[in-house]
Amino acid sequence: MLKKNVETFLGCDADYDEARLVIFGAPFDSTTSYRPGARFASRVMRAESYGLETYSPYQNLDVTDYKIFDGGDLELCFGDTELALGDITRLAEKILGDEKIPVMLGGEHLVTLGAIRAAVKKFPTLAVIHFDAHADLRDDYLGAKLSHATVMRRTYDLVGDGKIFQFGIRSGDRAEFLFAENHTRLKKFDFGGLEKVCAEVGGLPIYLTIDLDVLDPAVFPGTGTPEAGGVNFLQLLHAALKVIRSCDVVALDLVELSPPYDPSGISTATALKILREILLALSSK
Repeated sequence: MLKKNVETFLGCDADYDEARLVIFGAPFDSTTSYRPGARFASRVMRAESYGLETYSPYQNLDVTDYKIFDGGDLELCFGDTELALGDITRLAEKILGDEKIPVMLGGEHLVTLGAIRAAVKKFPTLAVIHFDAHADLRDDYLGAKLSHATVMRRTYDLVGDGKIFQFGIRSGDRAEFLFAENHTRLKKFDFGGLEKVCAEVGGLPIYLTIDLDVLDPAVFPGTGTPEAGGVNFLQLLHAALKVIRSCDVVALDLVELSPPYDPSGISTATALKILREILLALSSK
């Protein structure tokens, strides 16, 4: 199951046993509510990563100085959502059980639930920091309890009140925002208050989930449910680095890149740079 992948994300070709970070892809988008295509993201990201330097001028760090393993993509069942989530959970449990940090590349946002199920099992006090355009707090979407539109509600079922911190949210139905007022900490539109939250949860294990549609579609058009009015690249970069540097991030994901809606490649290039900086920040801690 955990063999070296032939094509890896740039510079991430260490052996599993020696690596602290483990990348894997979860190419699943069967509950996407608008435009499918996120299942292709991890494969495209690997292929396009060779246009990216391993060195980061933002952090003065280089990917080749660290041991990172890329295990490739899971082969997930598109016709059975729970079966796909179970495969994700089992792999994340293996990685966490080996005292490594799973870095999952989606795929639609529901794949996060599979990894969070594993993280909660190992870290019962887990808190979740969530960057997104959408609240994802519906109890169901068109009758389905498992959907990329319900992933944070199902996460709430696992972690409970006051353990989900949401930033950049600018879309959802009224009931979702009312639910958030009583059960999560939701910041509309931007990352205001993130530093305070990081200080507050400093002693807790953190799952960081980044839905890339938190970015404005002018910056990131290649996503299934674009929402105008988002943050820019540097705002997302600084927010992600703030969380990683000041919190105990035990697992994370990057989801909702949809290459079919990215003909110029700008969205993939943006996702790649965010991923490189995340890997470096985690590796250098």
